[in-house]
Amino acid sequence: MREIDLKHLATPPSRAPGTAALAWRTVQRGFTLIELMVVLVIIGVLAALIVPNVLDRADDARVTAAKTDVNNLMQALKLYRLDNQRYPTGEQGLNALVAKPSAGPVPPNWRPYLDKLPGDPWGRPYQYINPGLKGEVDVLSLGADGQAGGEGKDADIGSWQ
Repeated sequence: MREIDLKHLATPPSRAPGTAALAWRTVQRGFTLIELMVVLVIIGVLAALIVPNVLDRADDARVTAAKTDVNNLMQALKLYRLDNQRYPTGEQGLNALVAKPSAGPVPPNWRPYLDKLPGDPWGRPYQYINPGLKGEVDVLSLGADGQAGGEGKDADIGSWQ
């Protein structure tokens, strides 16, 4: 029978002869600068491809939220007109939907139509025009840029759409 030498198994890996010491050194070795740079470039390319799509989705969501708010405000205005035979005046504005107007023609059958007025998704109040330019009354958001007109996310979002 052949004798097996087990002495090298009792020694720590740094002192073990042969491949055990090489494997131990390989485990402790870190990444090279080139490897790190390649990973960073790959992450940068992926971010450049993904981030614009995510930002466009956020803009689309804001436009959709503004359209929903405008529709809800118009529904509340129609209920106001149904109860009071007229829309709030331009001076009374959209506030007439949450608080009883004290100026102008005081509505005889007023009740709260909204708990609170929403702001548009860009942090500005919705505009109310009576008489309207495109309908009997107009409710609109001036879009992302806050200026009349525009295209895409900067376009006005109104009750006439």
